[in-house]
Parts: sequence; structure tokens; C-alpha cells
Amino acid sequence: MFEYHGTTITTPQLLGGLLILFIGYRVVARFSYDAKLRKLGARAPIRRTWLPLELDLAYKIVKAAIDDKMYEFWLNTFQTYSRNGCYTIETGIGERVVMTADPENIKAILATQFKEYGKGEQFHADWDDFLGDGIFNTDGQLWHNSRQLIRPQFIKDRLSDIEIFEEHVQKLMVKLGQGEVDMMDMFFRFTLDAATHFLLGSDIGSIDQPQTAFADAFTRVQHIQSLIARVGPLNKFIPRKRMGFYSSLNVLDNFVNMYIEKALALSPSELEEKSKHDSGYTFLHAIAGYTRDRKVLRDQLVSILLAGRDTTACTLTWVIYELSRQPHIIAKLRQEIIDTVGLDRQPSYQDLKDMKYLGHIINEALRLYPVVPYNVRFSLQDTTLPVGGGPDGTQPIAVPKNTPIGYSTLIMQRRPDLYPPPETGFPAVDKFVPERWDSWTPKSWTYVPFNGGPRICIGQQFALTEMGYTIVRLFQRFETVENLMGDEVAGMHADIVLQPSNKIKVLFK
Repeated sequence: MFEYHGTTITTPQLLGGLLILFIGYRVVARFSYDAKLRKLGARAPIRRTWLPLELDLAYKIVKAAIDDKMYEFWLNTFQTYSRNGCYTIETGIGERVVMTADPENIKAILATQFKEYGKGEQFHADWDDFLGDGIFNTDGQLWHNSRQLIRPQFIKDRLSDIEIFEEHVQKLMVKLGQGEVDMMDMFFRFTLDAATHFLLGSDIGSIDQPQTAFADAFTRVQHIQSLIARVGPLNKFIPRKRMGFYSSLNVLDNFVNMYIEKALALSPSELEEKSKHDSGYTFLHAIAGYTRDRKVLRDQLVSILLAGRDTTACTLTWVIYELSRQPHIIAKLRQEIIDTVGLDRQPSYQDLKDMKYLGHIINEALRLYPVVPYNVRFSLQDTTLPVGGGPDGTQPIAVPKNTPIGYSTLIMQRRPDLYPPPETGFPAVDKFVPERWDSWTPKSWTYVPFNGGPRICIGQQFALTEMGYTIVRLFQRFETVENLMGDEVAGMHADIVLQPSNKIKVLFK
């Protein structure tokens, strides 16, 4: 009970008054926000929620993630709510989020309206513990500086890169020749060794010793980070400490910092001398030649390690999964390998570029299983998206500053309406058919496995070379690979990257 100027106010009255004020505030704020939207453009179809703070939507998203049904959830949502085939809707947990799988909108976000969309302050805050000020977590001058720092290391075909691939693929093939394997586990170990060798100068021996503290910590951090990214403003309720997020980050940082200290122990002149001799000159040496700032070095290394390990491992796993189910593809690929390099000689950069069917296989894997299935940008100013708004879905969508825009290449690249119709003889879009690439080129912005625009992946050629080299060496050594999964399918598990949700059990012969 409270007394104000002689008037007694009971607790229920006070709470009731506060509730009325809160409701009034929300109503006024909603009218104000809607008025702002009307000035900017139209609304996209809205996926309604029925509980406060959109808890019903949060529950469904988290459940879909746990059940590895994110693709089915978002595909059904787009097909149910979007208009005129635009695959664009409004939804969100605690905030308005625009979700799209439309090539025109993705083109705007990544290219034609590039300066109007970026990672944004909220994304940076949510990912700061993990990626800091690395290239994947910044905008503007910070992002530009990161790209200028990193790009030179990926624009030349270095003989030492081929030697790194060769060293680790030889170790990989020994393991694959010993009987049944879990292909995703093997490729994660292989690419972790190759990535740490390229970036830091020495690998961590993951192929020979499966369980390493660093590998486990790196996986745990990514899993928890994906949960943080998924639930929007509610991510503050994720028990990071209890789930081992911070302890795993410490393991990751201690590992990376050990190599940073070794690099910084070299003088600028010693780093310059190393650069003249390709052998032993690493990514870390290169960027340490430009900056001695430990945080800059740490953030860039962790970012590139994330990109270099997981993306390549998952794509290679999808390739082997599909090939193990279609031996005729292996036979055709192997014949191309024999015709180009034989069964013994190491392939060169030019050999890999000359193998058209090999390229079709990799392209088809990236089409059906894009590396980053769901991504996000924030509007950096009041702006619009080109299509999806209004009653017929053809009007620009209003996008006030700081609006999250989620986009899915996984859903877009599987949309049947973006491909030639089946009656033309074009293979079903949900099937793995490398031959479709013989006489077909995707329409602009309907196939973006490495993103596009100014932020297109700078390691694209490096990744394609590593994947192509690995596939060629495997099928020089082995005639075929048998699928041991029975009737079980791979499933799709989406953390930061898209990977199978089930073990890919195979036998190389």
C-alpha cells in the first residue's frame, strides 16, 4: 500500500495502472512504427504469433533446430505466407525480422544496395566474444581494413598450398583404407589439420588423434553461437557459462595466442625475409607483417579458421555422401581423372581447372547443400527491399534502420520455379545430378554459394582447389566408395554451416 498526497493507493491499483500505461505505450509505439513503415514502403506478409514476446515462434524455431528440421520449417513458412512466389515474409522474436529467399532481395542486400545493409551493431555484439572485430563481424572501414589485410593471401596459386593439401590427404587416405569410417568426422579432422597448417605453420594432428581439446572447444563454441544467433533478443537468457561457452573460448584463444606469440617474436625484417621463401611462410606471418596488434591477429585468425575448416569439410562430406549413393558418378569422375592426370601424378592447379565433370560435382554439392544455409544482414539506414510487399507481393518492402534481414540460399537454390520446367528434361531440383551443369547456367543471383557483391568470399578459389585436389587424390587411390547407411538419409543440421545430421558411414574400396 502506498500513500501519495494523502491518497492511499493499493498495490493492485498500482500494478493495474502500470499495466495500463505499458499497454498504452505499446499501442502508441506500434502506431508510430506502422506510420513510419507506410512512409517507407509496403508490408510483406506477416507470420503472426499469439504469445507475448513471440514465445510460440521461439519454441517452434528452437524445436525445429533440435529436430534438424529448420529447412522444413522455413520452407513451409514461406510457402504458407509469401505472396506471388516472392518467398519473403515478416516474422521475428521480440522484433520485426524480414525473411527472404528471393534472388532480387538477396541481390539488393549483397550488391545493389550494399551500403544500406551490413552486419550491424547487434550482430557485432552477439558475435563479439567469438569473432571480435574479424572480417565476418564488421562493417565500414573495419571490414575494409580486414579485407585488405587478408585478400593478398588468397589471390595467388602457391605451390606450398598444394604441398599442404598433399601431406594431409595422404594421411587421410591411410585412415580411409582401414575400413568403415564416419566421413564427416574424418573430413573435419582433415580440414582442421590443413587449415591450422596453412594459417599457423603446423597442424594439430587431428587425423591421427581424433579427440583434441582445441577441436572440441571450437565445435562447442560454434554450436552455442548458433543458438545465440537464432533466438534474437532472447539470447541473453542462454546460459553461456553453464553451457561451457566461455571456457571453450579460453581453450580456443590460448591455442591461437600461442602461435601469435611465436610470430611476434620475429622482427619485421625476419618476417620480410620469410616472405621471400614460400616454404614455411604462413598466413599468420603475412598478416603479422602488417600489424603487431594481438587482438587484430587473433580475430582474423579465428575468422579464417572458421571459414577454412568447417565449410570445406561439410562440402566434401556432401560430395562423398552423394557419390556413395550413385556409383555411376564415381565411374565417370574416375575416367576423367585417368584421362587428365592418370592414377599416380599429383594434379596441378591447371589440371583441376581442366576437369569439367569434377567442377560439375562440386557445383552441384554447393547448389543442393550451400555452405551457409541461413544468413543475416541489418539495415544500416531507412531503406527498402525490392519485392515482396503489398497485396500482390510486387511492391518494395519498408525496412527501417536496424531491421534484421534473414536470407536463405538453401531454400532459394532449391526453389523449382527458379529452374527450367521438368517437361524440358531438366532433372528434379532436389536431386544430385552433376550432368545438369553440362548445358545449363543458373540465372543471375539464383546460385550464390560463396555470397556475392563486395563481400564475396575471398577464399573461394582456395576452397575450390582444396576440395578438387582432395577428391581427385581420393579417387586416384580408391575405385569406389560404398554407402553403409542402409535406408537412413543424411538429414540436414544447420549450425553456422550446413552439415549432415546423421553419421555418413561409408567404406572406400
